[in-house]
Amino acid sequence: MKKDNENIISDSNLMICNTKLGEVVPNIAQMLRRNADKFGNKIVFREKRDEKYIELNWNQLYTDICNIASNLKKFGFNKGDKMVIFSRNRFEMLELELALMAADGVAVPIFFNYSSETAEQLIQHSDAKFLTVGNTEQLDKIIRELPLKHIFIFNELSSAELTSRRLKHKNLHPFSELLNENKNSASSLNFNTHPDDICLNMYTSGTMGNEKCVQLSHKNILSQQAAIQVTLNLDANDRFLSYLRWHHSFGGIFEIFGALYNGASMTLESSLGTDPAEILKNWKEIKPTVFFSVPLIYQAIIDLIGGDKKAEEEFFHPGLKFVFTAAAPLPKRISDEFEMRKIPVVEGYGLTETSPCCTLTDPEIKREPGVVGFPIPGVTIKLAEDGEILVKGPNIMKCYYKNDLANKDIFTDDGWFCTGDIGEITDSGLRLITRKDRIFKLLNAEKVIPTRIESSILKKCPYISYALVEGKGRNYPVALLFPNHRLLDKTNNVNGDFPECNCPEGISELSGCLSHCLKELNYNMNQKFSWIKAAMLVDDELSIENKTLTPSLKLAPNNVKEFYKSHIEKLYGEDVKVVGNVYILPLDE
Repeated sequence: MKKDNENIISDSNLMICNTKLGEVVPNIAQMLRRNADKFGNKIVFREKRDEKYIELNWNQLYTDICNIASNLKKFGFNKGDKMVIFSRNRFEMLELELALMAADGVAVPIFFNYSSETAEQLIQHSDAKFLTVGNTEQLDKIIRELPLKHIFIFNELSSAELTSRRLKHKNLHPFSELLNENKNSASSLNFNTHPDDICLNMYTSGTMGNEKCVQLSHKNILSQQAAIQVTLNLDANDRFLSYLRWHHSFGGIFEIFGALYNGASMTLESSLGTDPAEILKNWKEIKPTVFFSVPLIYQAIIDLIGGDKKAEEEFFHPGLKFVFTAAAPLPKRISDEFEMRKIPVVEGYGLTETSPCCTLTDPEIKREPGVVGFPIPGVTIKLAEDGEILVKGPNIMKCYYKNDLANKDIFTDDGWFCTGDIGEITDSGLRLITRKDRIFKLLNAEKVIPTRIESSILKKCPYISYALVEGKGRNYPVALLFPNHRLLDKTNNVNGDFPECNCPEGISELSGCLSHCLKELNYNMNQKFSWIKAAMLVDDELSIENKTLTPSLKLAPNNVKEFYKSHIEKLYGEDVKVVGNVYILPLDE
């Protein structure tokens, strides 16, 4: 990582990156033309289908993008029109998004596994005139009559099935129609698009569960990549292995454009992050030089290969330049595995509204819990009087789409973006403390910071994947704990793995182990009012589908509290009993 702390100016309330941002490519169309001219036949994207890799080079990518843009205009697509893309990651989705952006349109990706109700709500809210679905599974979720001019589908349908499907969706077309060759198709791209024009609308529920549509411009996306170019040592020789979902900013902006901007090659991980064993299989084939992931996947991989020397050698291979983590703190035991092998761990902080990166850690500075580093070039950070992190820079969104209430409070009068996060500025960088709206008061008016307690629980017990602490307006805090099934099911689990734990062999044994852990944590807390007086081990899997997890696999506290409202109430009852898959932890003082 090319970083010099002398380039950071900071005091207790302000951090400025003094490194010049450099020249920013003005729009997506110019970036694509530049790289097609520069890299030509170099592979830009790989995807495995039927156990074989499909490869796409820069010339092919650029030609397809030009044809898509040209054919969209024949279907009545105009400047500023929006298209919702309701699909899993695939190369057609990449081509379509880039074509929309380069032709003065707005891409609106949404999670491929959303329910019919959620998908239809977002499509309607987006004001999109066009929709593309990945396959018939997504198409079947479009039940209501929506004001759409045309619907496209990536998967090929037989002529009979297409005819049948058109009985319901008269305006349905195979995506292949957009790939038809056209003369002078490059003229459909706008190389003069203004940098401030909107090109991407991303829906974010955030951790607090309120769906908002973030409007991002060409400048937001490309200024970020210009900044990353002078901070991370990325180049055209890099190999990305990608599973992060593209409807979320970490994968859909930071990772994708990190590869595209620098001419690197990206391979789509075939399980899309759902199977650690498959990730390792892909890893062995591709030998990525960089990897971008949320902590949960690093944990799953490290736990899977633990003790297997050959698997460890293949994973921690000599060509691995760095690993990148974001969205949640990376447990120390996981980062230690990389650092002991001299593989840098880089952590970033930001939100979809900041395109998404604001800060990066410096691998040469010893990692500290909660510290997320220094501002990237072009970005300035300051703290409000209450400790809220405020940000300025070319990466900050224009505003939320059709949300006057949220827009009213998201910027200060002098133009600072309000992140909603509480932090502090230290010599090691910006330290995150908690979400502003997660702090709650007990009945006795004492303030509790639940994220600190949750982090302590997760750090103490690797057999817990997620923890939620609640207690607003109550006499004491309680906790809901969700087990790490992958680790519990591991057949070679031995006492030496985690010396601080009793290494439970199942969920019932884990409840006893946790009772002991929580009591220890309570006694180590200075403020007795923060002690967890009751806790529940819930043998459930949280998921993006039921909105208890965000797209980046972070806990969505408000949704979890609503989903498990009855469980929380039980913890405040006088007669608490074990029910079904719930294990009550005895925490008598």
